[in-house]
Amino acid sequence: MNFLEARIDGLALDMTTNSPVVVLAALETDRVLPIWIGHAEAWGIAMQLSGVEPQRPMTYDLIKSIIDSLKAVVNRVEITELREQTFYAKLHLAVNGKKYQIDSRPSDSIAVALKTGAKIFVNEDLFNLQTGEGDERPDIPNDPESLRERLRKINPEDFGKYSL
Repeated sequence: MNFLEARIDGLALDMTTNSPVVVLAALETDRVLPIWIGHAEAWGIAMQLSGVEPQRPMTYDLIKSIIDSLKAVVNRVEITELREQTFYAKLHLAVNGKKYQIDSRPSDSIAVALKTGAKIFVNEDLFNLQTGEGDERPDIPNDPESLRERLRKINPEDFGKYSL
């Protein structure tokens, strides 16, 4: 697998599915990858992106505290594959010279990467995906301008008070 470093290019609500979408953009290219995520995960990502600190630790704060307490380091996050309309990811951790790959949902991996400052990488093949017949998700063009135009039509208030 060839991985491309990516960054979060946007977070929005897909009105056709009422699901949050995190958009990853490959650095130094014009390719983007939308990933549908859960509302709770989107909330955690949005809080981190907007710099809002919760009064009490949320799940991703707890995960970061555990990682820090174990003196572990998140080396990187990888979005690895799409199987049966489900994206898969891995957290790459190191602790005491030992390396671990932890299976994870992409949304959780992205949130942990934001909390720890780890880089996000995406399997290059995922940027080439086109939704086909029978997919439950809408057909979304994989070019930035088409996606931006669609996301422009989304009301940011539909996602909550955190504007991105």
